[in-house]
Order: sequence, then C-alpha cells, then structure tokens
Amino acid sequence: MPAISTRVTAAALAAVAALSLSACRDSRGGDGGAGSGGTVKIMVGGIDKVIYLPAKLTEQLGYFKEQGLDVQLLTEPAGAQAENVLISGDVQGVVGFYDHTIDLQTKGKCVQSVVQMADVPGEAEMVATAKAGALASPAAFKGRKLGVTSPGSSTDFLTRALAVRSGVKTSDYTTVKAGAGATFISTLDNGGIDAGMTTDPTIARLTSTGKAKVLVEMRTEEGTRKALGGLYPSSSLYMDCAYVKSHAETVQKLANAFVKTLAWIKQHKPAEIAAKMPADYAGGDAKLYEKAIGDSAGMFNGTGLMPAEGAKNVLEVLAQFSPNVQGKKDQVDLSKTYTTEFVSKAKQ
Repeated sequence: MPAISTRVTAAALAAVAALSLSACRDSRGGDGGAGSGGTVKIMVGGIDKVIYLPAKLTEQLGYFKEQGLDVQLLTEPAGAQAENVLISGDVQGVVGFYDHTIDLQTKGKCVQSVVQMADVPGEAEMVATAKAGALASPAAFKGRKLGVTSPGSSTDFLTRALAVRSGVKTSDYTTVKAGAGATFISTLDNGGIDAGMTTDPTIARLTSTGKAKVLVEMRTEEGTRKALGGLYPSSSLYMDCAYVKSHAETVQKLANAFVKTLAWIKQHKPAEIAAKMPADYAGGDAKLYEKAIGDSAGMFNGTGLMPAEGAKNVLEVLAQFSPNVQGKKDQVDLSKTYTTEFVSKAKQ
C-alpha cells in the first residue's frame, strides 16, 4: 500500500477515519445485504483451496446473482484471520471451518454456521518424503517442526488433535506458520518443517512431485473417523448471530445459492467442476488441478445440513486440547453454533 503523503492535512485524515468507522458500523450493523441494495461481503479462508471451492463456484455459476445478491468474495490465507475480520464487523460472513464457532463461543462471541458444506476436514497431514520413515504417525510428532497455515487456524486445531490423541503434548513439538500453496511447499523444501497440515491442490502438488507423502488422511469419512474418532464438519458459511437474526431474508438467499452449488458438485465430474473455476486456480497444470478436485470433492455433503453427531464430535475433539474449550465443554451450547433453518427451507 502506498505511504500516505505527509502533506495530507489533519482534517483530511479525520475525514478518512470517520468514513472508515462508518463503513465498519454499517457492516457490523448489517446494513450491507440484498435487503438494502448493499453488498454482502464474505471472507474466505483461502479462496483457491479446494476445501472452500463452493464459494467461488457459486459465484462462477451465477447463483448469487440468481438470488438477487451482490456478493463480494474476499480472501485471507487462514481461518484465524478470516474470523477476526468477521468479529471486527468488516464482513458479513466467513467461509471457513465450523470449529471456529465453538472456539468463539467460549470467548463470549455468538457465531453460527448457516450452511454446513462438508462433514470432514478435507485436509491431510503431509510428511516430507525424506523423513517419512522416521515420522510414520502422529505418535512421532515429538521434537518435530509441524506446519500450519497460522496459529489458531483449523490446521493448527487438527494438528493439536492428532498429537494429543497419540499421546503427544502440544508443547512437545514446534508449530510453524507455513501458510499454504507455494509458501507451504517452499517451507517443506527448505527444511523449515518436517510435516504439516494442508489441503488440495497443495496435497496434489506435493504427492505428484514426490516431495511429500500423506501421513494422515482426512479428506474421506473413513480417514476422518480413524484419525478423530468421528465426523469433523469443516467448511461452512458462518455468520454473526445478530446478523443472521436481523437479515434472515439475505441469509436465506445465501443458503439457497450454496445449497444449489453443493447439489451441482454432486452431479458433475471433477473435470466439469474444474472447467468452471478461474483458470489461474489450476496453477498452470489443469490436469493436476482436476485430480486435486477429484481427491477432495467427496468431502462436500451435497445438502448443506449439519450432521448432529459431527458437531458433537468437534466439541469432543476441541475439549481434548484447546485451552479455550477445556474446562468449558459442558458450558458450550452447540445449538447456538449452527442452524439448519435456512438450508431446510432451501431444500424445499
């Protein structure tokens, strides 16, 4: 961002500040949205990740416009950053992991999933091929450098869960902010991490080049149940509870659009899905991107509904390691972390 000229007057700066505050108040108060002719801003925790593919695909298919919505998709590389933007009131929704709604409730924030897109994480713990022999399971995490997109992100949550479930304390390994995509791959290449939690298409790039192997598979229901003891609902559209209540019409339209997209995904092949996405998402390798979609598309549930057993398991998993949830498990009201109201109407 260009530096502000030193010649800008104090009055001009004050005016800019006032406008910025006004914009935040409008967003936090929910003035944006179809009902008022404004824009619905949605932050995506990595818009080119396959786990969040429904967000951009809904736009590409024209389903937002079909509902009369003006949706602006923004992106942050990690879910922790995306949730912060929602809390600050700068966006109306986040396409990110459901587990953030539970974590935020323990901090006194009411946020709920209004469309639950996936029943499993769609992630995998990847280990550098050269270290795969010695690092064959999460039980060997001790003393290792493990990559996550950022501390407090769902990749961090999942890494902690795998460690604790294998008898390894979270203090026994080093958490490294490794980002995603090319940044994650570069960090693995230069030895900055021994293993790390990531998603497609990064997984496909790592396996196709032989740089890394899948250590723990959580892109499938079978793999997720084995790793986490049950389903772990992940990708969702979550929003501030107050906004959901005051802008039910807009939320319903968003649910209509997303549910239609989820059904579309189930009805089409990976090549057809890839063809609808922006060309640059393929990173110059269309076939590899198609494979990445094929490897992860099964994570999407096709309905947008939250599986009740999955929500309970997310709470169980977080309670095993999260300092925010430990000791507060019985105080968490899961019914406030998600709603099936809008998706049920969309299905009708």
